Amino acid sequence: MKQYTNSIIFGIAIVASSIFLGKAYTDRNKVEGEIQVTGLGKADFSSDLIVWEGRFGAENIDLKQAYLTLEENKSVINEYIEKKGINIEQLIYSAVSTNQKNKQIYSSDGNYIGDEFVGYELTQSVQIESENVDKIEKVSREITELLNKGVQFYSDSPRYYYTKLADLKIEMISKATEDARIRAEKISEFSGGKLGKLESAKMGVFQITGQNSKEDYSWGGTFNTSSREKTASITMKLVYKVE
Repeated sequence: MKQYTNSIIFGIAIVASSIFLGKAYTDRNKVEGEIQVTGLGKADFSSDLIVWEGRFGAENIDLKQAYLTLEENKSVINEYIEKKGINIEQLIYSAVSTNQKNKQIYSSDGNYIGDEFVGYELTQSVQIESENVDKIEKVSREITELLNKGVQFYSDSPRYYYTKLADLKIEMISKATEDARIRAEKISEFSGGKLGKLESAKMGVFQITGQNSKEDYSWGGTFNTSSREKTASITMKLVYKVE
């Protein structure tokens, strides 16, 4: 009886070993673990919003006269802008800044002896925000024509923005995710495995740079405002199970 029982146990062991070895043989090329891939989403676009600023001023030893001159300059600017086909209601003027100007007085032997009041300097800035990028861009380049009208106007470089940035970002995320998925499928295919379920997805930094520029990407994100034509990009890091 004991010998019979031992024979049964031995037989079961043989069968179990056969199953184990068979499974090991069929799974010998099976790749297990994870695949980490990074995909890139990228698109070129043109800005649809422009913000332009400039400054002008007036000087006079009499504060009231300085203010009157500033108002006259403001009227000249409004007239000029209006002739360029821009509604002056779009212009946003800042509060007037007043600065008392003095010059330093020195004695005949070069020693500083005090200050002398020479007048008031008044400055005011003006800003315009518009979706008519072509027109405002043209005015920003031609504004020096005001010098011929007796107004010294200091113009800043325009800043360019995109009002549909939220939609663009979603599009970029979709492109980056698809790019990463295709990469993962290729890797799993070449390694003899099968792509499993998505374990995690992490979005990288959203970057906006000028087209054909030498701007460096930043870990905190680059947001170009100096170029009208821009390039947006974003990365997505995906982790897949491999079966």
